[in-house]
Amino acid sequence: MGKLQSKFRKRSELYRASQGEKADNAFDSQVVQYEPAHQGSVNTVTNLSPNLCVSGGSDQAVVVYDWTQGRMCQSFQGHNREVTKVVCYPGSTWIFSASRDKTVLMWDLNQGDEPIQEFCGHELVVNGVAISPEGRKLCTGSRDNWMCLWDIESAKCEQRHNISRNLVTHVCWVPGSSSIVQTSEDKTIRVWDSRAWQVTNTFPAKQYIQTHCDVSSNGNYLVSSSNGFGGQGCEATLWDLRQPGCKVVEYRGHIQTTACCVFLPTPPGGTAQVATSSHDSSVKVWDQNTAVCLGTLSLDGAGPLIALAPTDSSSLLCASFNNGLHHIQVSQGSNQAQGSGAGSGGAGGLDIKVVARF
Repeated sequence: MGKLQSKFRKRSELYRASQGEKADNAFDSQVVQYEPAHQGSVNTVTNLSPNLCVSGGSDQAVVVYDWTQGRMCQSFQGHNREVTKVVCYPGSTWIFSASRDKTVLMWDLNQGDEPIQEFCGHELVVNGVAISPEGRKLCTGSRDNWMCLWDIESAKCEQRHNISRNLVTHVCWVPGSSSIVQTSEDKTIRVWDSRAWQVTNTFPAKQYIQTHCDVSSNGNYLVSSSNGFGGQGCEATLWDLRQPGCKVVEYRGHIQTTACCVFLPTPPGGTAQVATSSHDSSVKVWDQNTAVCLGTLSLDGAGPLIALAPTDSSSLLCASFNNGLHHIQVSQGSNQAQGSGAGSGGAGGLDIKVVARF
C-alpha cells in the first residue's frame, strides 16, 4: 500500500486574507509594526536567547530576529524549499532547520551565513527535529516514515527506523532523558528509546491526525494537538509520561485544526498553563490541570496560526500564515479587551493582546 496522503495540508486559497481583511482596524493602531521577518507565511518559530528568536517560512529563509528591538539580525539562505521547523540548542548559537527539500541544515550565528553541517537522507519533507539534552545527537522525522538519529559533529546517520504509515508531524526530546516523543498522521503518539532506537510505548490512537507535541520542562507531561474541522477534533490532550498512554485532560474550544500546543513557563506561585494556536486564527491559554480556558486571542485575517514559542510566563511569539510573527502579551486583566488582536475570557480572566508584529 502506498503512503498515506496528508489530510491537513494547508490550502492557501482558503486562508489568504482579502484586501478588506488586511485593512487596519482600531486595535492595529496600538500594535507596533516592525520590519517583517519573512516574505510569505511563517511555519515555525523558537527562542535562541532571551531577546532573539529564530523562524522559518515559505520564503525558504531561516531568520534570527531581535523581537525586543524589532531588528533582523541574520537571514540564512540555504534551503531550496520552504522551512518547516527550526530548533536551537539552549545556551548556544546553534540553529537547526528542517525543510521540504528533505534536508536539515545546521547554522551557527557566530560562524557566517553558510550552513556548518548538512543532514541528508530523508526521501520526503522533514517535519520533526530535536536535539539531545547533551547536544551531541540530532533526531529527525519525516513523512517518509523514517525516524533517524544523527551524530551532530560528523553529520553521520547512526540509527534509522521505518514504521509503516508513521508519517511524522513533530518530534520532541524529553528533557534530561534518553526518550523521544513523536506525533504522526496515523493519529498515534510514539515514545522512543534513543539508545536502542526502538519504540517503547505507543499511545492509544486519537480520532484525528496528531499535528504537534510538547513536553513539560520536568519531563512528566506531554501535550499533543489534533487536526479537525467544524469543532470536530481540534482538541489538545494532556498525557502523563510517567504512565504511558494515560490521558489526563483534553482542551476543547478551537473550531479548526489545532496546529501547535506548548507548555508555558510557570511564574513563582502561579498556575501551570498550556497555550494552543489554531487554523481558526485564535490563540487560547488553558489551566493545565483543569482544562479551563483562561483566555482567547482572535487574530482575524491572520489565517492559520501555525506555531508558538513562549518567551517567558507573560509573553509568547506566534507564527501566522498571512501576517508574519506576533509578539503576544498575557496578563491578568479586566476582561474588557475587545476587537481583533485582543481577547479575554474564561474563569481565569486573562487578557491576551498583540503588542508587536514583525
